[in-house]
Amino acid sequence: MVVAAIEKLSSAAGTDSRGAIFTRVEVVDFILDLAGYTEDQLLHEKRLLEPSFGGGDFLLPAIDRLLAAWKSSQHVTSVVEELGDAIRAVELHHKTFSSTRAAVIEKLRLESIDVQCAATLADRWLVHGDFLLSPLDGHFDFIVGNPPYVRQELIPAALLAEYRNRYQTMYDRADIYIPFIERSLSVLGKGGSLGFICADRWMKNRYGGPLRSLVANQFHLKIYVDMVDTPAFLSDVIAYPAITIISRETPGATRIAHRPAIDRDTLANLADALCASNQLNEVDSISELAQVTNGAEPWLLESSDQMALIRRLEKQFPSLEEVGCKVGIGVATGADKAYIGDFDTLDVEPDRKLPLVTTKDILSGEVQWRGQGVINPFVEGGGLVELRSYPRLRRYLEARRDVIMDRHCARKSPDNWYRTIDRITPALASRPKLLIPDIKGEAHVVYEGGALYPHHNLYYVTSDEWELRALQAVLLSDVTRLFMSTYSTRMRGGYLRFQAQYLRRIRIPQWANVSIMLRKALAEAAIMRDFPACNRAVFKLFELGNNERSALGGNGE
Repeated sequence: MVVAAIEKLSSAAGTDSRGAIFTRVEVVDFILDLAGYTEDQLLHEKRLLEPSFGGGDFLLPAIDRLLAAWKSSQHVTSVVEELGDAIRAVELHHKTFSSTRAAVIEKLRLESIDVQCAATLADRWLVHGDFLLSPLDGHFDFIVGNPPYVRQELIPAALLAEYRNRYQTMYDRADIYIPFIERSLSVLGKGGSLGFICADRWMKNRYGGPLRSLVANQFHLKIYVDMVDTPAFLSDVIAYPAITIISRETPGATRIAHRPAIDRDTLANLADALCASNQLNEVDSISELAQVTNGAEPWLLESSDQMALIRRLEKQFPSLEEVGCKVGIGVATGADKAYIGDFDTLDVEPDRKLPLVTTKDILSGEVQWRGQGVINPFVEGGGLVELRSYPRLRRYLEARRDVIMDRHCARKSPDNWYRTIDRITPALASRPKLLIPDIKGEAHVVYEGGALYPHHNLYYVTSDEWELRALQAVLLSDVTRLFMSTYSTRMRGGYLRFQAQYLRRIRIPQWANVSIMLRKALAEAAIMRDFPACNRAVFKLFELGNNERSALGGNGE
């Protein structure tokens, strides 16, 4: 079954199914420079690994550098003997492997290496197979590339099970680039450098925890380059990429750069500055932070003063849920066209539908309900309702049975075919709550008085302790934005993800410790949607000093 699954992926026609994203040549050269794979080194005496060579974006420039370094050295034996062990590059996809192999042979032939030697070198260098399962000999001094980005649901079940069995970092919803990094680090030699460009999600979210722990315990996160809003690839990507240089050496400070211009000269100069052995000079685009890696904790890659503020608040105050707040997410049905419609015209029993609030209802910052409703197939506090007891509901669902049965959850449990993916708890609709869209450029927190049930694109916060209007002011403040920008992953366009796992990291005082005057100031600021007033009150709540206020980009006046 594993072999069949590998064959299926190796023959996939679309680039999406195999996670193929192509890297600009300027960025490739930048990563090779950062990793230290440069022509002034005796590269033919070193070993380079490319785990997923694709069309040769990294492989072909690396060969250029290898040949240039080799030609400037003294030749003792044949070209095959001297260069045969210098590169190992792996590719799974049949057609891609063949076309890139031909390109490698042609490149060597143009460098005056005869066809037979060129073919022999290509066959020594290139491995056709699954990087995560193929045997590799020895360790490597350099590992570079752009590992494939493939979601778990696109991987055949037998193959996914084999990956999980082999790689400890295949945790939760980890994408395939996660075990690619783990495997690569496992064969990185002492003093060696790994240079990858890939999505930055693993650096902060839950599924990246085991990999972050591995890096923190055994490696040095040497360089991090944030590629926000840069055209690093030849196609658009939704998630932001980052470049990481990880070395097998004693951990130390991390040099950080943000959003470099994608031109050859700029990147070459930046690489020189990032790799300089001397102490970092005053360079506006580069910072140096200590203790970025800390076990499985998310990497804090903001400025040092912002990181100091985050650490101080985390040490001094409890988390949102520790002060009596609950963070949750609205209902996912798996078939919104079947379960959601105009509330008044949904032809089911009155107790089988709930008024629904969606992101479109809160665009203005206040709830402006558009009249949508959601079908509720659950009994209060229990399982699914008996359809024979609800003839109108049964007729409604049966009319949409094909759409509902097309969902994975319905096929998996055909007896419960009419359940929504998430359980619906009607009591939530009647609770006052704060609503927060998943993806936003700025904090967008809306008060809902207790009449509507949230849709799955909305996170909600309820509390039996904190007064929700006062809490709304905290969540609208620059302090919350700092927590979100520190822990959340960014999406294309600069948007942040206000997911539950990040919201739960927000720190806040116990409600009993908030003065009457400050409670009033917080609530009034939120009701008026006066963002400067929210900041002024929240800065007092956390007793921020002038330097801490400056770190947030304002003084709260």
